[in-house]
This record gives sequence, C-alpha cells and structure tokens, in this order.
Amino acid sequence: MTDMTSTTAKGYQGNGKGRLEGAVIAVAGAGGPAGQAALMKLAEEGATVIASDADPARLAESVDAARFAHGGATVVGDTVDLLDVAATRAWAERTEKEFGRVDGLVHLVGGWRGSAKFAETDLADWDTLHKLLIRTAQHTSLAFQGPLERSGNGRYLLISAAGASKPTAGNAAYAASKAAAEAWTLALGDAFRKAGGEGRPPAAAAILVVKALVNDQMRADRPNAKFAGFTDVKDLAEAIAGTWSKPTEEVNGNRLWLTPKPETHNTEMAKP
Repeated sequence: MTDMTSTTAKGYQGNGKGRLEGAVIAVAGAGGPAGQAALMKLAEEGATVIASDADPARLAESVDAARFAHGGATVVGDTVDLLDVAATRAWAERTEKEFGRVDGLVHLVGGWRGSAKFAETDLADWDTLHKLLIRTAQHTSLAFQGPLERSGNGRYLLISAAGASKPTAGNAAYAASKAAAEAWTLALGDAFRKAGGEGRPPAAAAILVVKALVNDQMRADRPNAKFAGFTDVKDLAEAIAGTWSKPTEEVNGNRLWLTPKPETHNTEMAKP
C-alpha cells in the first residue's frame, strides 16, 4: 500500500470532517463493488461525490449506500453514456458549473474477457474491451482535463491490473486494453506536467495497479478461497482518497502499485 500523509489537500477547506472537505470528485463506473467502496470513502472524507454508471439500478444502489453510511454527505448519481464523447463532455461541464469545481475523476469502468489459450482468443473480446477500458478512459480524460487543471489539485485516477505489465496467453485482449488505457493516462499526465511549466503540475494523472479486486460478497460466496494478492475494494478506496494528500508532482505520471510488481519477461535478443 502506498504511504499516504495526513496533509489537507491544497484548495480544500478542511474543517476536521475529512481530508477532502470541499472537494468535488466524479466517479465513473460507480455501480460495482469497487465503485460503492469509493463513493463511501470519498463521502466519509467530506467530498461531494458525483457518481456515474451505465446501469441506473446499480448506480442508485451505490449512491443510496454512501448517503446512508454518511448522513449529510452530498452524493449524487448521473447516468451518462461514457461511450458518447459529447455526453461525457456535457457531464464534465455540468458538474463544474453546478458545483463550481471538479477536483477528481476516478475511472472504475471495468470488464474482463479471456480465453484458455492464445489461439482461442476471440477478437470480439477486443472490441468489447476497447469500448469498456480504452474508449471510456479516452472520453473521460478529454472531458475532464480542463476542469481538473482549473482545480489546481486535480486527480485523474485509472484503476489497472498487473497483467498489463505481464500479459498471459489467455489474457491478450484484456492485458492489451489495460496497457493502452495506461499509456493514454500517462499521456494525460505529461499534459498536466507541461501545463505546470517550471512549477508544479496543476493536476495529476496516475494509475493504481492491482492484481485483482475482492470484496465481502466474494469472500462470503467462496469462504475457502484465499484470494492471494487481491486488493480489497476498501483498501483501493483508501488509496484513491489518499492520492490527494500528496503533492501533484509526486503523483503525476506514476503507477501506484497496490500489489507486488510482477517480474517481466526478459526481452533481450539472444546474441549469436
């Protein structure tokens, strides 16, 4: 787990209620277990949370859970088609106009497709994952870059998988999609770096890397499973909230590993 300090995030009016009091944070893909944990943690830390998911019922469940857990917190749901770049831009503009600022976009849109063997890879899986993992990252980053820079301490956080750094034969489409989304996020980080000129970046783009995620329901369904190396969604949520406690220059353009880094394959060409 990354080491998070207790410094109040720059630009927020911390009043003892939480590290993120006054911050406005959007969460894409908020309807799943990781999304629900993120909403609850961000609300606990005092942030105003704007949640989005493609499934209105799951979104409403996550929003209601966060509101119930933290009475008085501002947590709202906004059903947005993140595959529509115009709709995504409208979401960013609407959020900034209504709440006066946007301090974060947490990208939790996920999905998995795979096969038993490399030769059995179905390229239809690539088409699906390209939409879920890459296109939504492209649209959200393009839509929220401006608001995050104007925040002065913005965060664009992509959740990725260790498999992107060490793809396996049956996970070609998934690993390639995650790797592409990571590259896109790092390019956004470079844009933030350049926007800062000789000073600190006005925002940070970073990648939180897990092996896989686990939650209480999964443990209940499989009581004998070890889930070795998995990251609990509550720990992921803590890591997400903690990124605002570090300076942008320490977060920007980095992979924050929440699981041990995999050993990569040796790609050096054999000498004759």
